Amino acid sequence: SKHWLFSVLTRLVEVIAPAEPDPAANPEGARTELDEEMENDICKVWDMSMDEDVALFLQEFNAPDIFMGVFAKSKCPRLTEICVGILGNMACFQDICMSISKDENLGQVLLQRLCDSDSPTLLETSRLLLTCLSQPEVASVWVERIRENPSVYDCVCFIMSSSTNVELLVKVGEVVDKLFDLDEELMLNWIKNGTCHSVGPSVDDSPEELPEFKIVPCILEAAKQVRSDNPEGLDVYMHILQLLTTVDEGIQAIVQAPDGGKETWSLLYDLVCQELCQPDDPPIIVQEQKTVLASILSVLSAMFASQTEQEYTRMRKNMPLIGSLIRILQYMEGCGKRAVDNSKESEQEETGRTDVNEEDFHLKILKDICCELLSNMLQELTKENTLEGLHQGHLNEQTCSCAFQNLLPLYSASVESFLEVLREADQTLADNLEKCFPSLKAHT
Repeated sequence: SKHWLFSVLTRLVEVIAPAEPDPAANPEGARTELDEEMENDICKVWDMSMDEDVALFLQEFNAPDIFMGVFAKSKCPRLTEICVGILGNMACFQDICMSISKDENLGQVLLQRLCDSDSPTLLETSRLLLTCLSQPEVASVWVERIRENPSVYDCVCFIMSSSTNVELLVKVGEVVDKLFDLDEELMLNWIKNGTCHSVGPSVDDSPEELPEFKIVPCILEAAKQVRSDNPEGLDVYMHILQLLTTVDEGIQAIVQAPDGGKETWSLLYDLVCQELCQPDDPPIIVQEQKTVLASILSVLSAMFASQTEQEYTRMRKNMPLIGSLIRILQYMEGCGKRAVDNSKESEQEETGRTDVNEEDFHLKILKDICCELLSNMLQELTKENTLEGLHQGHLNEQTCSCAFQNLLPLYSASVESFLEVLREADQTLADNLEKCFPSLKAHT
């Protein structure tokens, strides 16, 4: 009932502003626990706030202002977490989200929650921010607010580089991904950031000096934490890296790290060659992994194009990567045939055709990125590299035919260059491929 909700809010005010505070019972700076009955009731409100009528009632009785008082005065992390969570539920409704977002004081207070040392509070704060950033009517308000608040960069980097809470890392990654997708200027600012020491959170609520943060190492650290436990989280962090490569400054931030980008290349190389789309996987796996593969290969392609002089891009180390790229193309051919069969079966079903078309679109993006990287790598092969690839099984008539089938005619120069090198390594194989692809013979 409204009466019950109002009584809970009233008791909440009393919790944060008791009539006669007792300093001895609660020394300055000490954390407090929430009364069990109060926690049960406020958690019920948290659950109920997912209902629009309840959310509107809370808005009507100025719950956001009460929560601001909680954030300012409460020393109870659990209470703070619940109040942020209720606001997150309320923000799912457009009108309430607009009201919350336009409140400058509340907006600043919520951003300060990102400097909290309590993981559950950080999780709920990130969820609230993502909800607001996902609403077009108010997204720009939050982007501007975050751009003007340097501590957000520090706190987000601190979380990504030091947290082991996978759920929190995924949600923070989604916030960063959304921010970079919405505003290139903010992304550029964050790429260039990290040149001075920052003040961040500490357990006793007193500021401590943090090391200067660079965005790329922080993203990599978070990606390593989520890679085995949360495929969706890995997808998010790989997409963040891909967004960085859409601007020159982002590519430079990746390849001009102290290690020259070696750590980034090693992580992505490992994912492609050891974890994703493996030989013992069914071909349909490429359908499940298409978005994360597209992001990873896009970053590898940008790095390879800009760092051909780096030791880690030397072809003698990267034959397994070429083998993996060709395997991805082989699996996509299998998915393509399956999609054609499905479209025939569901010719009378509009929804079915739409799904197939969407799948085709995402697979085409993956194929384009894969072919670009493969063509660039084939052009760098020497006779020695090719012999090694043949010996290791990465190159044979079947894999080369698949590569040529996908690269021609767009990358004919690259294919012809590779064929010349292949002729030195294995004349018979080169001749067989020429017979299969007559257009090559006409040019050689």
